[in-house]
Amino acid sequence: MAFLHLTAIIVDDYDEAIDFFTRALGFDLAEDSPSLTNDGRPKRWVVVRPPGGETGILLAKADGERQSRAVGDQHAGRVGFFLRVDDFAASYQRMRDAGVEFLGEPRTEPYGQVVVFRDIAGNRWDLLGPAAS
Repeated sequence: MAFLHLTAIIVDDYDEAIDFFTRALGFDLAEDSPSLTNDGRPKRWVVVRPPGGETGILLAKADGERQSRAVGDQHAGRVGFFLRVDDFAASYQRMRDAGVEFLGEPRTEPYGQVVVFRDIAGNRWDLLGPAAS
């Protein structure tokens, strides 16, 4: 058996990213531990994940100019992350109330309801839900 355990998002600041993912998206903070870079400098190992989810997101603070340039553009302007929820309307409203930036209005597609939003770093996500009843 195999499954995707983690994916990484490069961020500018650990605490701001934790706040966004836990407060605005409702994710759980699964881990926040001190760690070291490969060359011995201090960093943090920060993992968030949707409640009940197995796959987590490693919030990786940009280290150096190249990584700083990638913040918010990890997928070259395309949607790169997809958050599926059971209650689209409630999730959308909660996220709007929390100040999440949406890039349009929700729409219905053959696969369900969808709207694009940006995370704290500027990456594009799809919020996905079941087709409206």
